[in-house]
Amino acid sequence: VQLQAYGGGLVQAGGSLRLSCAASGNVFGFNIMGWYRQDPGTQRVLVASMTNGGLTNYADSVKGRFTISRDNAKNTVYLQMNSLKSEDTAVYYCNILQRGQSYWGQGTQVTVSS
Repeated sequence: VQLQAYGGGLVQAGGSLRLSCAASGNVFGFNIMGWYRQDPGTQRVLVASMTNGGLTNYADSVKGRFTISRDNAKNTVYLQMNSLKSEDTAVYYCNILQRGQSYWGQGTQVTVSS
C-alpha cells in the first residue's frame, strides 16, 4: 500500500488548510485512515482518524477546528483544518490501518505563522 499526501504549506494563524491523502495498491474495504503529526524531537501523535464506516476520532486539541472526511471509492482521506494556531505547526502524516498492518505516507509540512 502506498500513500501520497498533498496540501501542506504556510498559513497565518486563524487561516485554513486542507490536506488530502490517496491510498493505492492493495487497499481493503475495512480500514481506518487517519492523520498524525510530529514535531521535531517528539512522538508522532494522532490528529484524527476515520473508519471506512464513518466513525471518527479526534485529538482534543483539534476538536471543533479540524474535520476529517474520506471518499471510500477513491481511497482518499481529507483533513480540513480551520482556525489554525501556531501550535498546529508540524509535519503531518497520513496513515492507513488494515488487517493489522499500518502504512504511512511521506509527510507534509504545515507551518502556521503567528
